[in-house]
Amino acid sequence: MLETVDFSEEPLPKEEYKARRDALTERLVVLQQEARAAGVGLVVLFEGWNGAGKGSRISDLMYNLDARATSVYVTENFNAVDAASFPGAEHGVGGFYPMMQQFWKALGGRGTITFYDRGWYTSAVQRMLYTQFGEVKIKNGKVLHPRATVARAVREAAEERHIDALRGALASSADFEKQLTDDGYVVVKFFVHVTKEAQRKRLTRLRRDPATAWRVSDGKMATIGEYEEAYRLYDNLLEGSDFSYAPWHLINGEDKRRANLKITETLVDALDKALYAKKDPAALAAAAKAQANSAGAAEEVPLEGRSPEQQLAVAQAAAEQAAAQAAHAPRASRFRIVDRVPSLDEVDHGLVLDHEEYKDRLKKQQKRLNKLEMEMYQARVPLVLMFEGWDAAGKGGAIKRVAQALDARAYTIFPSPAPTKPELAHPHLWRYWTRLPKAGHVGIYDRSWYGRVLVERVEGFATDAQWARAYDEINEFEQELVRWGAVLLKFWVDISQDEQLARFRARQEDPAKQWKITDEDWRNRDKYPQYKSAVEDMFRLTSTPFAPWIVLESDDKRFARVKALEVINDALEARLHGE
Repeated sequence: MLETVDFSEEPLPKEEYKARRDALTERLVVLQQEARAAGVGLVVLFEGWNGAGKGSRISDLMYNLDARATSVYVTENFNAVDAASFPGAEHGVGGFYPMMQQFWKALGGRGTITFYDRGWYTSAVQRMLYTQFGEVKIKNGKVLHPRATVARAVREAAEERHIDALRGALASSADFEKQLTDDGYVVVKFFVHVTKEAQRKRLTRLRRDPATAWRVSDGKMATIGEYEEAYRLYDNLLEGSDFSYAPWHLINGEDKRRANLKITETLVDALDKALYAKKDPAALAAAAKAQANSAGAAEEVPLEGRSPEQQLAVAQAAAEQAAAQAAHAPRASRFRIVDRVPSLDEVDHGLVLDHEEYKDRLKKQQKRLNKLEMEMYQARVPLVLMFEGWDAAGKGGAIKRVAQALDARAYTIFPSPAPTKPELAHPHLWRYWTRLPKAGHVGIYDRSWYGRVLVERVEGFATDAQWARAYDEINEFEQELVRWGAVLLKFWVDISQDEQLARFRARQEDPAKQWKITDEDWRNRDKYPQYKSAVEDMFRLTSTPFAPWIVLESDDKRFARVKALEVINDALEARLHGE
């Protein structure tokens, strides 16, 4: 693609340039305010060569835009020395956080403009230039004594971490950009191109000027000698990431006037199209409902004193809604799914541990986890534990027994309450991208990103189209975590309907536990058909080999707590001690 840039055009006369620039800039300023009011987010990525003038192009735009709704993120250079000395490198961990997290964290909400001065493509190219190609050094060839599900997941995760660098970078970029555009953002990508000679002259001039010498390090000067290799990598990345929903716009960085005009004109056209596109009524309705945090139609029927006719009507309405929602679920995932997918109908509710055996096994597994956590910290392996399940199933109790074995400085528990207004202004995964554990630490999620395909699906906080595409968005997110090097374990904490009812009544009768039971819990029992259908679709569409679902049979809480600890320990053993 780079060969299509024409460096032979004559420079524009100053007066012609000024007149066109002023008109385009005035239009862009107006469109920014309209986009802000309409909730249209604009993401503008500037990639290109060192010394190509990306920063100057952004500065020219920023001078006229409303700074209250505009932000600029500058991507730091990849530090090869730090990467080589990172303790997690031997265990396949790519750094303290996933490469894409920085770009998610910098993302402004809908209605704002986010400029990225270099971004995910620069990060990918620098890693390919400065790190050794070939296999990542992960000691996972053989797994020692884990349960079969964990063993398979560890092997699949290792394969994800071995993925070809260019293919992985393109997949990450495609996932990020597609999720943004699906969520209502406009993504505009510019590559500012210059010849090798122009780059050499510009960097040399900057280096010789005492006022700008600090901007040109020895490493940046050395990139001139890598121009040909970088050209090949950039060209491959550009061709492979010229997506219909986020195409590339190549800019001649040697002609500042034409560059400014083309950039501004492209942004004006992109915002014009987005603002005058037809709005989705279903999306507007779902967004309004999510903002109000409504709980759905079942609220309209009283919880107490229902007649048999009312109860039958509630049950029929629940079954009809469950069938309607199931009809909108995807038939299949584009990700490979495990052969044996869990099913709620196959859960064994009779599994129990007697009190003495529970105490012995709990103590043994907690002691084992404490030791493994120390090793995990030194190896800088991140551990991500996610707990979903029925109300009163025992998620909190299981989490408590895991946390009890850990150093309090090494873990964070992330709950998932109703999203805040800033969170609702971003893609649904944003609040989880910004809440990840540091490498070597443990992130425990009490409910999670699966809310999109559970409560938001059932309660109507997301449209059918939004929650239907979320299954693969979640798979993409989890794949990124695994490629980063995380040990990711997903638990579904399950109990029978009879056991749930008994626990609800026990909570109501115990003053010390009454805070745990709300009207919402009772309403959710009315919606059991919808939630059961949602859970089955979740299992069917997100049980990937690298992140399979693990069911914790929790009619006996003691059994579930010990099983959770054993599964976690087996996974860490396989990762840390696999031969």
